[in-house]
Amino acid sequence: MDQIKLTPGKLLNVYGNLNEAGYATSLVKEYHRHDIKAKKLRIKEWDYYYIGNQEYGIALTIADNSYMGLGSVSVLDFKNDFWHTNSVMTFMPKGKTNLPSTSEFGDCHFKSKNLELSFFNDGKKRRLLCKMKNFYKKYDFSCDVELYDEPKESMVIATPFNKKKHFYYNQKINCIRASGNATVGGKKYFFNGNDSFAVLDWGRGVWTYKNTWYWSSLSGTYNGKKIGFNLGYGFGDTKNATENMIFYDGKAYKVEQVTFHIPTNSDGVEEYLNNWKFSSSDNKVNLTFEPIFDRYDKADVLLIKSIQHQVFGKFSGTLKIGEETIEIKDLVGFAEKVTNHW
Repeated sequence: MDQIKLTPGKLLNVYGNLNEAGYATSLVKEYHRHDIKAKKLRIKEWDYYYIGNQEYGIALTIADNSYMGLGSVSVLDFKNDFWHTNSVMTFMPKGKTNLPSTSEFGDCHFKSKNLELSFFNDGKKRRLLCKMKNFYKKYDFSCDVELYDEPKESMVIATPFNKKKHFYYNQKINCIRASGNATVGGKKYFFNGNDSFAVLDWGRGVWTYKNTWYWSSLSGTYNGKKIGFNLGYGFGDTKNATENMIFYDGKAYKVEQVTFHIPTNSDGVEEYLNNWKFSSSDNKVNLTFEPIFDRYDKADVLLIKSIQHQVFGKFSGTLKIGEETIEIKDLVGFAEKVTNHW
């Protein structure tokens, strides 16, 4: 498929539609909340960080979905087969969270009775600070993590929906080195910049009501060089570009269509904890995914419905970059299928 590369300029035109649909390796389009022409309660903005290594990870989220705000913390211990998520929701923030209009710099904060969560970004380094009371049972959570050595190239996509004034503008920055620690009660998790990496999922947009998407991410090392990928589909009209990229030694390499082969039983029900397969139409991705656990979450409240299967596990197989074939083995990442009605 021919994939269209975005050019610099404003993301939205005067009617609130995308000026261009396509991909880039940096945030070349200018996003401003006030340019949106759809109903204000449909605007969604979020910053999600996952920080991890081969043994454990944490995930931190600040989101302003206009009618609902969110601050969320997850701890994922692959060695001990343990995970826990605790979230705080707020009512009708309607943009008052003041999430930055760019990922390149700017701070964001979420504060409630039991949660203080801050993402600092001065344009050179990022620092993630969090304190949460009664995160798990009676144990508090805290973390202080610095992110640095950020690659210059990332996955950026501007995707329309089959509805006017609706769009999805997203950046995934993989392979950011992470240094610091997180604590749950007396348990401490250390992140070393040599073996611990972060991915930022930065998103802004106006979605349609019902969506199902697939997303997979990995950041690690191969022969002393950083390697990772962003794979996904199902969200919006991606005829102009996919969000699939391989990252190696600081450079991004485009991939065409990718399929997540999730195993099913005899009744057609997906079995998320059995081994998956990943393949791409251009044969650049050929992977097996061995799950460790499924961070499953379900919400069904009034008009809001969400079913999330975020599965963490080990990837093995091949990634092709030009004429070079890289074989990875047992690198920890995640793959998810999420269905939302909101």
